[in-house]
Amino acid sequence: MTHDAFQAPAYASFITSTNALSALFRGIQRPRNLLATALLAALPLTVQAAEDCSQRGALASIYCDADGDLVADAPSDPSKYIDPETLIFAYTPVEDPAIYADIWDPFIEHLSEVTGKDVRFYAVQSNAAEIEAMRSDRIHVAGFSTGPTPFAVNLAGAVPFAIMGSEEGEFGYTLQLYTRKDSGIDTMEDLEGKRIAHTSPTSNSGNLAPRALFPKEGIVPGEDYEVVYSGSHDQSMLGVVAGDYDAAPVASEVVDRMADRGLYDPEEVKIIYESKPFPTTAYTYAHNLKPELIDKIKEAFFTFDMRGTELGEEFEGVTKFVPVTYKEDWEVIRDIQEANGVKYTPDNLDG
Repeated sequence: MTHDAFQAPAYASFITSTNALSALFRGIQRPRNLLATALLAALPLTVQAAEDCSQRGALASIYCDADGDLVADAPSDPSKYIDPETLIFAYTPVEDPAIYADIWDPFIEHLSEVTGKDVRFYAVQSNAAEIEAMRSDRIHVAGFSTGPTPFAVNLAGAVPFAIMGSEEGEFGYTLQLYTRKDSGIDTMEDLEGKRIAHTSPTSNSGNLAPRALFPKEGIVPGEDYEVVYSGSHDQSMLGVVAGDYDAAPVASEVVDRMADRGLYDPEEVKIIYESKPFPTTAYTYAHNLKPELIDKIKEAFFTFDMRGTELGEEFEGVTKFVPVTYKEDWEVIRDIQEANGVKYTPDNLDG
């Protein structure tokens, strides 16, 4: 999916408007190209570019990466640290944010107890809005799904540090390609000429991984079959079940939760392809938080026991948060995105 190119100066007044930024923070959906323009226009306005930075890699010019860990360094000037009275926590956009607000309640209470801060859950409805909110210091701790995580790192200064895992510290999910059992599709070659639902342009398992991995299986998305963007893994799966799409690549963890909630009958579908595991949602903190607060945030995550909580019940197979690094654990994702020609710029970010 392409985004129309807008000129940033034309929207400078929009982005500096308090009301406009508040609307972005609330996650109100706007045209994707407008959100991209908002990010593009806002980047130089909030933080002075690190002009003397000798190393920043793919990071936006307002960040620096002197230590080479691929994430934004903390401000060199301690006066630039932020220590908000109220911590804002956001979770990756989902179909029903209200449900997830309740599910996260036990963790929010734990995070508040450990940090000594008032903590509030903020529901966002687009990746662009969530990234803009962290970039503008309106979200301090956030979960970003696999594909958008590199955008959050490079555009918003997000620092991934945790992921949901098992008692043994294992984590990950797979790309699964679903079709109806009565579709007549049994092999990858059978996808030729069909209408296949991808989720969104920046989604890892829903778009980028299929584009990088399927050609090795003899089928090229967009050439051998028609790509239709559904908007989410949930919509892709429901569309397959309803017969709106012939098949769909989706994240295993998402469809497992859908099945647990009775949103579709597993007996009506089948898997014709499954990848090796990818990392799941990255839990991040804003790079410019006060170091002592970052330590407390990490302590809260790594001491939280999901067993017996709604969070543990929702995310089956995980019991705790385990440490990760963006440089190591997102390498496979960066490789897939590089194979797809992805550039970490605002105009390449989907809503």
